[in-house]
Amino acid sequence: MRRAFAHDAVVVMEAGGDVRAPGAAITVALCGHWEHEPPCPLAPHQTVAERAGDQVRLRVLFATEPTAETEVRDRIVEALSRSRLDGPDGATTRWRLLSARPGSVREDEREQAERLVQS
Repeated sequence: MRRAFAHDAVVVMEAGGDVRAPGAAITVALCGHWEHEPPCPLAPHQTVAERAGDQVRLRVLFATEPTAETEVRDRIVEALSRSRLDGPDGATTRWRLLSARPGSVREDEREQAERLVQS
């Protein structure tokens, strides 16, 4: 049975970079492309990105079987370690991964986490 998990990361992004690009890179790593038909094959997920200066804080909620948790986390880190994404408009966004670590699902995320588990 699927469970909800969280993962936190921080990247440094060039000025003018698309803050959505790291989340899209994560979706590509988990689903094959940022545009795909639901459901997500490995782990339904949601990424929130918040910029503070040159840093972008990423919060990834995902749902998967407990036996796949490590694989999902590894794919997230691998995607962020690639440090770039070519967007659909041909623009390339670059970043540098500063940190990535497991997080805990917060109380205010429980409802969204449950939707991911059920999807």
